[in-house]
This record gives sequence, C-alpha cells and structure tokens, in this order.
Amino acid sequence: MFTGIVEEMGVIKSIRKGASSAVLEIQAQVVLEDVHIGDSIAVNGVCLTATSFTPTTFTADVMHETLNRSSLANLRPGSRVNLERAMAANGRFGGHIVAGHVDGVGTVLQTRKDDNAIWYTIGASPEVLRYVVEKGSITIDGISLTVAKVTDADFSISAIPHTVAVTVLQDRKPGDTVNLETDIIGKYVEKLLTPQAQPTQRPTSNITREFLSRYGY
Repeated sequence: MFTGIVEEMGVIKSIRKGASSAVLEIQAQVVLEDVHIGDSIAVNGVCLTATSFTPTTFTADVMHETLNRSSLANLRPGSRVNLERAMAANGRFGGHIVAGHVDGVGTVLQTRKDDNAIWYTIGASPEVLRYVVEKGSITIDGISLTVAKVTDADFSISAIPHTVAVTVLQDRKPGDTVNLETDIIGKYVEKLLTPQAQPTQRPTSNITREFLSRYGY
C-alpha cells in the first residue's frame, strides 16, 4: 500500500522492450536506501516490483497488462518519474490509501496559474469519473491530490508550488497522458451495495412421489 506522497523523482536510465512487455532501469537515490529484491515501488503511481538494484539504480518488470492500462508505455530514457516506496507499518499516513493499481489514464487538457497555485484540468473516461468526487482524493501519476472540480468529461485539481516542484507535475502540459487511481474505498462500497445476480436455479424435476410409487419405489 502507498499513500501518494512522492519521495523523489527518478530518471529512466534504460528500457529493454520485449514483444509486449518491458524492463525499466530507473536511476534513484532515496528509494534505494533500504531496498530489497521483491520490494514494491510505485513508479508514476504504478506498483512495480524491484527485481535487481545497484547503488544508483533499480530494475522492474512491466507486463503487458500494465503497459495497456497505464502511461508507462510512453516513457523514454531520460523521462522523470515519481517514486514512492510501499508504506511501512509505522509510517506516517500523509496522503490517502493508494493501491498502486491504475484505473486508467487521463489527458491533461489545460493548466493555468492561480496566484501561487497551478490548476490542472484532466480529461478522463466515464468509468473513471464515476468515482471522482469534489473534495475527494485522487492519485495523478502517484501523487495524492484533492479534487477541486468535476464535470461530466473532466476534473480539476489545484496544486501548491511545493507539489509541482518535487513531482513530475512540473513536466506535464496539455496533451500529456497521466495515470489515474481513484479512491479505493468508493469502489469497495459500490461493490458491496450493488445487488449481485442470483445463481441460475436448477430446473425443476418432473419426478414426483406418485411417479416413484407407480413404478415400485
């Protein structure tokens, strides 16, 4: 589990592409301080597993499904990425509950200055927007942010200068794609409250007590 509080920006050092997968080599510092093989590290909000590491880099496999559902396929050597280690049991809960399982991608439609803040308007699919609520939490490229406005086609957040300065939000411009993860609690509540289809009933048998008696049973 993550909290959406980015620990550092890493840099894609290399990408080894397979037929429908990839291996990312990411240059980092903070997340390597206590890294072990098998550790979970969120890369732009996508939970990946560290498969090897050096004093300055770690590698992670990205499977076909992940490339299809996230913006990781758009990364290139030199791209900056948000990094966060999985939250320790004694850690401070600074953001919100983040699983690192991207719901889909959105598109930056507009950015605008508002005194010391920057507004980002993100277009998203109806499947994602149904879980986006004003004043609720959302994760954009692994950053825990508060939704300021929602419409039928997009939503907006307002970011403070610090958040922009220490994350890849500073690189995002209209037309860019971003990873989106909505509040996991809302999805579970919906699942529990939605009536489930009843299992198909077995066909009624034509064999009766009288039928059995007639044939000596």
